[in-house]
Amino acid sequence: MKEPISVKQLVAEGKSAYQQGDFLAAAQVFDAAAEAYQASGDKLNAAELRNNSSVAYLQAGESLSALEAVEGTPAIFSAAGDERRQGMALGNLGAALEAVNRLDEAAQAYQQSAELLQRAGENELRSYVMKSLSALQLRTGHQVEALSTMQEGLEGIEHPKPKQWFLKKLLKVPFKFLGKSSDQS
Repeated sequence: MKEPISVKQLVAEGKSAYQQGDFLAAAQVFDAAAEAYQASGDKLNAAELRNNSSVAYLQAGESLSALEAVEGTPAIFSAAGDERRQGMALGNLGAALEAVNRLDEAAQAYQQSAELLQRAGENELRSYVMKSLSALQLRTGHQVEALSTMQEGLEGIEHPKPKQWFLKKLLKVPFKFLGKSSDQS
């Protein structure tokens, strides 16, 4: 008789499928692991895996499944007082909302995510979320806001990589032409 697969084995299998580019399989395995954690009463790990599932569904082009997977997870992390994971969940929610063309809600989720990640001291993650918000603002015709958002996201990075450093310097130019200090974002 074959032993039942453990939740940790499921998680490892999901990560492996994701790394191999089999995003749909990864999402489905993460869903199964989330259900197992939920059944055992571990809501935080269940929510974590639902976020992993959402990311994998987005990579697989399954936008509605991504949204369904992530919905409700920010509230679970909020109830636990985990601002870092709440911020990450809101970023994932923003990406899923953007993918289903609910752009105003996506922008709000990205903004809330950035605020929480800043409070949690997660400047690199915040920068990534601000980049997503900036791209959404560009997509919706808000160019000046997009520049400001991108610049604000880069300001929090203490040790920028060369590409980030160059972009920081480059983004100061439009604000000089607009008559604004680059510190006014």
